[in-house]
Amino acid sequence: MGSFKGHVLPGTLFLAVGLWRVWASVARFAADPSNFRVRAWNPVTAGPAPLRLLELYVVAGGAFADMCVEVLYSTHLRIFAGGEVNPAHLNDLEHGGMLLMFFLFGALALLSQKTRCLPLTDGALCLVAATAFTAEFLLFYFHSTTHMGLEGYYHYLLVVLIGLCIAATVLGALLPASFPADLGAGVLIALQGLWFYQTALTLYGPMLPTGCARDADGHIECRNRGAEERAEQLANFQLFGHVFLAFVYVLGCYAVAAARYGHPDLTTTHATHVAATELRGAGGDEGAI
Repeated sequence: MGSFKGHVLPGTLFLAVGLWRVWASVARFAADPSNFRVRAWNPVTAGPAPLRLLELYVVAGGAFADMCVEVLYSTHLRIFAGGEVNPAHLNDLEHGGMLLMFFLFGALALLSQKTRCLPLTDGALCLVAATAFTAEFLLFYFHSTTHMGLEGYYHYLLVVLIGLCIAATVLGALLPASFPADLGAGVLIALQGLWFYQTALTLYGPMLPTGCARDADGHIECRNRGAEERAEQLANFQLFGHVFLAFVYVLGCYAVAAARYGHPDLTTTHATHVAATELRGAGGDEGAI
C-alpha cells in the first residue's frame, strides 16, 4: 500500500530535477550547439559558488531523506520480528533499497566533483543513473503485477515512463553529443514527477474516478468492468495531458534560451533552412505554371 505523502515526496524531487535538467540542456544547446555534450548532472553557473552542485545535493539529500522515511519512520524501527525481517514492512524496505541507488548516484557524483579519489566521466555517471532507474523499474514493475485493477494500471504507466528514462539515459552515455538524448532524459524525469503527483491525487486524493471507491482494506475497487475501463481511459488522458505540458515547457525553455543565449549557428541554420524551403516552394510554383 502507498500513501499520498509517499508519492508526493518523490514526485517533488523528480519534478524539480527534471525541470532543471530540461532548462539546462536547452540552454547549453542554444549557447553552443556544435560543442554540445550530454551531462549526467547540470551545475548552477549563475549565483554563488556553493550553489554549483545544487542538483547533486537535491538528488543525494532528497533520496537519503526519503530513504530514512521509508526505512526508519514508516517501519517505526520494527524492521525485525521474531528473529527475521518483519514481513509487514517489506514494502518499505523495497522502496528504501530503490532510493539507496539514487543516493549512491548523487554521492558518487559529489565525490567525483569534490575529491580526486573517484574521477568519473559524464558517460560513466549516466550509466550509474541508468542503474538507479533500473532498480526503480524493477520495483514498480513487480508492484504493477501485485497491485490489482486501477492501482496496477497507474503503476504500469509509471513503469513505461521509467523504462523510457532508462533508454534515454543509456543512449546519452553511448551518444555523448546527442541533444535529443539529454533533453529526453530530462523530460522523462519531469514526467515521472508529474505522474507521481497524478497517482497521489487519483489513488489517494480527491480525483478518484466515478464508479470506483476505496474499500476497508485500502484497496481501490470499481463497481464493474465498465467503470474500471473508464477510469483507465481517464488515466491515459491524464498522461497525454502531462506530456502536452512537458512539450509546452520545452518549447518555452527553448524560446527563452534562444533569445538569451542564441549562438550564431542557430540563426545560420534557421536562415539556411528557411532559404531552402523557399527555394523548393519557388521551384514547385514554377513547375505548376
